[in-house]
Amino acid sequence: MDLLTGTYECKVDAKGRLMMPAALKKQLSPVLQEGFVLRRSVFQTCLELYPMSEWQKLMQKINKLNRFKKKNNDFIRRFTAGVKMVEVDVNGRLLIPKDLTVFANISKNIVITSAINIIEIWDKDLYEQAINDATTDFADLAEEVMGQDDEDYGIS
Repeated sequence: MDLLTGTYECKVDAKGRLMMPAALKKQLSPVLQEGFVLRRSVFQTCLELYPMSEWQKLMQKINKLNRFKKKNNDFIRRFTAGVKMVEVDVNGRLLIPKDLTVFANISKNIVITSAINIIEIWDKDLYEQAINDATTDFADLAEEVMGQDDEDYGIS
């Protein structure tokens, strides 16, 4: 799958459905029929939407963990807690299950943003807070993560 691009402000209706932005739906058109997996984020109070092919790649990695190690079992259980298979309906809407709506504190206004090969779904206020909190030390973070001298990275 190609890399996803864009950040979009949307609304969720009273039933927990969001209308996929046209630009994002167009990017996802090759994988719309496969369905998606929606899960809680590990590090943030948001949701992660995986195209099925990306989810399967991730599950192949996780499946290699030794299940006879307690920490691996604990990780798998917590990582997959609340995971739901979802689809975009014929009207371009995605239903966010109630338990995931509660986890992410999603009210009416949301932000859908690309995160390379997945999509994050945020409550708008929480998204803005996360972005604002990160800006104070983003320059240091960018230097640490992307400022490698290795030519393998190809970033200047």
